[in-house]
Amino acid sequence: MCGICGELRFDRSTPDMEALKRMTAKLARRGPDHEGHFNGGAVVFGHRRLSIIDLSAHADQPMVDDDLRLALVFNGTIYNYKELRAELVEMGYDFFSEGDTEVILKSYHAWGERCVQRFSGMFAFALWDMRDKTLFMARDRLGIKPLYYTLDGVRLRFASTLQALLAAGGVDKSLDPVALHHHFTLHSVVPAPRTILRGVKKLPPAHTMTFSASGEVKLQRYWSLEATRPQQALSEQDWLAATRAVLVRAVERHRLASDVPVGVLLSGGLDSSLLVGLLADHVDDLNTFSIGFEEVAGELADEFQYSDLVAGHFNTRHHKFALPNSEVLKRLPEAIAQMSEPMPSYDVTAFYLLGEKVAEEVKVVLAGQGADEVFGGYFWYPRMEAASGTPLARFSQHYFDRDHSEFLAMVTDDYAVPDVTAEWVERELALPQADEFLDEVLRLDVTALMVDDPVKRVDNMTMAWGLEARVPFLDHELVELAARMPPSLKLKEGGKFPLKAIARGLIPDAVIDRPKGYFPVPALKYVRGEFLGRMRELLDSEACIRRGLFRRDYVAKLLADPEAHLTRIQGSKLWHLALLEWWLQTNVDGDPSAPA
Repeated sequence: MCGICGELRFDRSTPDMEALKRMTAKLARRGPDHEGHFNGGAVVFGHRRLSIIDLSAHADQPMVDDDLRLALVFNGTIYNYKELRAELVEMGYDFFSEGDTEVILKSYHAWGERCVQRFSGMFAFALWDMRDKTLFMARDRLGIKPLYYTLDGVRLRFASTLQALLAAGGVDKSLDPVALHHHFTLHSVVPAPRTILRGVKKLPPAHTMTFSASGEVKLQRYWSLEATRPQQALSEQDWLAATRAVLVRAVERHRLASDVPVGVLLSGGLDSSLLVGLLADHVDDLNTFSIGFEEVAGELADEFQYSDLVAGHFNTRHHKFALPNSEVLKRLPEAIAQMSEPMPSYDVTAFYLLGEKVAEEVKVVLAGQGADEVFGGYFWYPRMEAASGTPLARFSQHYFDRDHSEFLAMVTDDYAVPDVTAEWVERELALPQADEFLDEVLRLDVTALMVDDPVKRVDNMTMAWGLEARVPFLDHELVELAARMPPSLKLKEGGKFPLKAIARGLIPDAVIDRPKGYFPVPALKYVRGEFLGRMRELLDSEACIRRGLFRRDYVAKLLADPEAHLTRIQGSKLWHLALLEWWLQTNVDGDPSAPA
């Protein structure tokens, strides 16, 4: 919905308004409809708006309520804002706008920091309380909306993207070796609060952070996910009925919280097709969107067979885009410049190119991200379940991109660390409130890993075009229900059984019974021709050699035979290295004050 940024000084100095303006400018693509600033003495806010709810100027931000003495910048959508607004009106609050932003202001005044527990939605916001000079920051339960920050002894800065913080200047841009270990082991995931750069952190999902005027910090978790069975056992039909009811409510909330038309990113898979099926009777002339590429090495690079079937079945206004691989290479620099963190997943560029096309038609789309993690759809879950050994061993042998020994063989001594990723995963799996091993795995995926892979990339690449992507499968009530469900029920019939059961009779059987698909961009998996040449150029560049991150013999081994070196989930190890180097050269080595 928007881009937010700000600065809070702890030393009674004046915040840097020029730095704030540079941050705000970097966020322009996230919010093309309006720019605003707020100066509250010790704190300043910047905002770029994408107008979706209450399109009038009354809902512009930063939003200031002089009577309540509160100021707010907010990115996201509160899906239950109308219910909360009605409750607040009953309590005596008056409203000057019709949107969800003002509901946050009033909710904070009414319920204090506990207000976040009342919100159903995706959000990242910062709220300045002029009464006691405190700054309250919050991020939604599943981390759908991003919030990055830098913090030193005299100043806090925050923003929706890492690039905005770099544009402000004064950031420690050195690489964090622990984050690098996570990045190269967990498919580019760097769990919060770390990022790949030492000087930039991110607020963890389901957390709030409060700063006093003198710089005292209070970090609090307000939600956690329980993966235990309910006291009263439910039958299979009970679980399916409950799942359908909660999913239907989630989709309806995501559709209705908008004053502009809502479309669907239709990949042709079960998840997005199910969203179309649940929306079709409620939306006239529903817009759906699909993208595909040229095949490489005999691997099909589109799913038009299935997306066409669904679009025809529901008579949607379907938009289908087929792009040559030459376009992928040509546009990669743009996509990489928009990545808040390095994202080597193949579909990142696909989402970027699709987002450009979709934004020409609508401002809001629903997407199927999260369904695989919530309902056990990936092939590695049953493999982990069938494996033996400790929880860490069962997880790592089917998930880690590289073993620790290979990481040490890849990086130079300056970046060598102990096996910090194994330690982190072991600790996370062992947390209480999970009944079975797969409960532990799915909870880890939903609350941490997914946040920094599919969820982050969808927000990044769609918001780069002023397009808001909503993810109904990550409605927190649906996630909570699924976490209580026995893993065996989720993994039945090859995974995502509850969704398949709900979809039966609603969408074509051919879509339900098809093999699990992925967003295919094979030109980045089978590295050949121009793509290989570009990766060689990056990894042999003076900047890469001077950085001194990778051992040259390891780079040479990957360049000699790229297709022989794939991760356990079939990612290109060469592309992973090249993407990180490309991202660093684009976002960190250049002039941080340069315009986007």
